[in-house]
Amino acid sequence: MKRIHIKHSILPAIAILLCSCSDSWLKPEPLSFYTPENSYVDAAGFYSALTTCERNMMDEFFWEASPQLTEMILSDICVEGTTDKAGPQMDIDNTLLPDLDLNNNERTKTGWYWNEGYKGVKYANVVIARIDNATFASEAERNAVLGVAYFQKAYRYFKLTHQYGDVPYLDWEINEPKYDFYTYDRWSILEKLVPELEFAWQWVPETVDRGRTSKAACGVLLMKVCMAVGKFDRAIEVGKEITARYPLMTERFTPNRTKPRTNLMHDLHSVEAKLDMGNTEGLMYLVSYPGIDGSTRIQLMRNCVPFWSSGNMRTPDGQPGTSISPDPSETDPEMDLNKSYGRGIARARNTNYFQYDIWRPDKEANDLRGVYNRDSWRAVSDLRYNNPALKSSGNEWYGKNIIIPASMSVEDTIRCWFQWPHYKTFVPDPLQSQWMGGETPWYVYRSAEVWLMLAECYYWKDQPQQAAEALNTVRRRAGAEPLTASDITIGEILDERARELYYEENRHIELVRISYTFARTGKACEVFGGRVYRLDNFSGPGGTGSNVKQEGFNFWYDWVVAKNNFYNKGVKHRWAEYKISVHHVLWPVPASAINTNMKGVINQNIGYPGAENNLPALIVPTEGTVLGPN
Repeated sequence: MKRIHIKHSILPAIAILLCSCSDSWLKPEPLSFYTPENSYVDAAGFYSALTTCERNMMDEFFWEASPQLTEMILSDICVEGTTDKAGPQMDIDNTLLPDLDLNNNERTKTGWYWNEGYKGVKYANVVIARIDNATFASEAERNAVLGVAYFQKAYRYFKLTHQYGDVPYLDWEINEPKYDFYTYDRWSILEKLVPELEFAWQWVPETVDRGRTSKAACGVLLMKVCMAVGKFDRAIEVGKEITARYPLMTERFTPNRTKPRTNLMHDLHSVEAKLDMGNTEGLMYLVSYPGIDGSTRIQLMRNCVPFWSSGNMRTPDGQPGTSISPDPSETDPEMDLNKSYGRGIARARNTNYFQYDIWRPDKEANDLRGVYNRDSWRAVSDLRYNNPALKSSGNEWYGKNIIIPASMSVEDTIRCWFQWPHYKTFVPDPLQSQWMGGETPWYVYRSAEVWLMLAECYYWKDQPQQAAEALNTVRRRAGAEPLTASDITIGEILDERARELYYEENRHIELVRISYTFARTGKACEVFGGRVYRLDNFSGPGGTGSNVKQEGFNFWYDWVVAKNNFYNKGVKHRWAEYKISVHHVLWPVPASAINTNMKGVINQNIGYPGAENNLPALIVPTEGTVLGPN
């Protein structure tokens, strides 16, 4: 039918042209007038470029095998759980190398951050370079556009400088192929971002459409960068302003409040909460609206829920125990495991640290976010055998709670048997037969994180009482017991971030940021007996393929190995052993980026092949530009 339609619609048009008395039709006409020169002429044109930046932010958290999982897996809270194949990021010594495919669903997404980071920088730099070639209604309008561009550039560079350390610095539009990039010192990059984010904090509007860059978002990123360079007093000033304007949600406020087995945490992290314009806690969102064409599925349940539908999940008498489709006559909605919990495959398998250790019976027994609240958390043992064949055969196990099979292999135990924060992962997926996580807005920043950042600032300033008070603001809302000044350690702060910010924070980045701060300040780390770190051996002693597993080089390695019960513990299955090394604190720069940069030098990080060719990193000037006219 399509071929017939083309024949009857195009041939008459060609005939008309051939019979025309004029040859004007031969003159070429542009198919589109959408070019930089005639698009970036006003605020609307610039916002089209910035919308691309904001849209690309979504891909970090959405889709199957989202890049955010890599941030979680290379940390203390999760490991890769897809144990049915070779290749995923388990044996990090062998799967995180510069010349491998570093942007692959079945391996790692470290390369995604490099590629997409520089794409975001590129789009933002178009606006920065052309801002004074356009016409604006007012100075405020111009500065708001420029402020959003500064935010988008800083958003990428904050990630890049904590994932890769020293990196190439781009601050102007590039209009032709360029093969002479050089690596710049991360500290000077971060220092350069501070005044630009101060500008954004001043000029970006407070009230914007959901999904756009807001003043509060600029403030949060300004805090993060200030903390990274040691400007803790300024971070505290900004944090106090944000928390004063945007209080935590402390009362139930969505239709969930009428549903059984829900609480305030279900409200806060529901689709409805992120659509609610009265939600004062959300500071910046990614937008994907249920039922709207073009919206994106988050697939959070597929990524983070155990593989309960595995064929190895058998009853004690050896029968297949679970099914994605329940018995048609079943009236108990919880027997529909697919729609109650989502059809998971455990790309992120929670560690004991996250699912047990941070939930203490004397302090978090009543914490709505924690494992003691069985409305908020679920374990596979909370689910019930629902295979219709069990019901039709009259099997005694139908409807009873699942028991771990005695014969389950190590790899199946890793993938199929753990508990997870159901209140955070559940996203209805009604248009799909298998519920993996549907369309929803998602928090980029919340004021709860601002309180936790304030607590950390006070920690670095040796003000434990103020740190405890900031942490207790978040803990009080959750129902946890208050902390005292004597409780405050960097470990306590990281524990609280894990409790509150699962799948929101870039966990690896936050651990690296703290690691750099310990190394730069020389502050004794109390959780490791007063250990002191240094910048000059941050990634270890170096050497290609060294894979050093010795304590004392950086906080990230010491913390991850201490808290993650998989890495370097001899945990193995038929495909891999979970291993990690000191230099993995920073990720390998993709070899393709280095090899195609034929007229310059992009440094490789210490511990990876190619680092022997490094040159001293350049310093970003405090005035003027690196690539621009100044």
